Amino acid sequence: MPTARRAAFAALAAAAAAPAAARILAAPARAADWRPDRPVRLVVPFAPGGNTDLVARVIGPRMSERLGQPVVVENRAGAAGSVAAAQVARARPDGLTLMIGSNGPMAINPITRTDLGYEPLRDFAPLGLVVRTPLALAVHRDLPARDVAALIAHAKASPGRVVFGSPGVASTGHLTLEMFNAATGAGITHAPYQSGGALTPDLVAGTVAGAFVEVATVLPLHREGAVRILAVTAGRRLRVAPELPTVEEAGVPGFRAASFVGVVAPAGVPGEAMAALHAALAAAVRDPEVRRRLEEMGSEMAGEEEASPAGFAAFLQRETEWTRLAAERAGLRRPQ
Repeated sequence: MPTARRAAFAALAAAAAAPAAARILAAPARAADWRPDRPVRLVVPFAPGGNTDLVARVIGPRMSERLGQPVVVENRAGAAGSVAAAQVARARPDGLTLMIGSNGPMAINPITRTDLGYEPLRDFAPLGLVVRTPLALAVHRDLPARDVAALIAHAKASPGRVVFGSPGVASTGHLTLEMFNAATGAGITHAPYQSGGALTPDLVAGTVAGAFVEVATVLPLHREGAVRILAVTAGRRLRVAPELPTVEEAGVPGFRAASFVGVVAPAGVPGEAMAALHAALAAAVRDPEVRRRLEEMGSEMAGEEEASPAGFAAFLQRETEWTRLAAERAGLRRPQ
């Protein structure tokens, strides 16, 4: 993204984040003054087993230790996360209901869907970003491209014939592919699947030439030789696979993309409860065992600023604008 546009988005993010941050900071932030008197629900807006679910189950027990009550992970799938998000947005703002906030319900759905029943930046109070999970640019083992530059050249030499799959239209993998095409002119064709589980076997079989998929999904396949990871969409090389270059290192300046996972509460939770909940989340994220497990999944831990309520609010605004650009590039329009 050009420097001027990045600067404009940064200013917009700061302006948008200011009201949310002000609400959090204006209320008494005495974490020691508030403790839940019942178990806290941590709603995951997807089925069990995915990245968001795994993150919730790693941080939940550590949050429970700090809060003195169980943190119960509750999976509530439907409409790409929108069903759970709408329900949590309407939940009583007493600090006893939280939600895992990720790309779908927090950034993608508001751009591509109507009648959500919620507005992320209005109806949720961010607690903090936990991790980013970069994507791997993975290709079939027989594709005649050993690096990103060769992939771009190969795609340009065969216009429209190089096909990448994704877990579905408007998925993070799809939007990342569209931004890659925009940045490089590669002209790779998109083939949507119904899920990541349906895509992976076809990537291994060579039905599709490649895909942008979460690192944890394809790293074992890469090490087995079933697929080849050309690069990762992270800001720096991953601790779990330091041998893999970033897309930026491979010659596409400024190119980054990731699934993200944070925690949000319904808007209106009192300041002392927000402070206690954030303190519990921060303690969980600082725990060495939690960090080790999340990094082994191919995730990058959030920095101190983005792990704060105000920092996560600003992050969500930036992510929404990135998603809007990618959706426009993909020709996706929110129905009127």
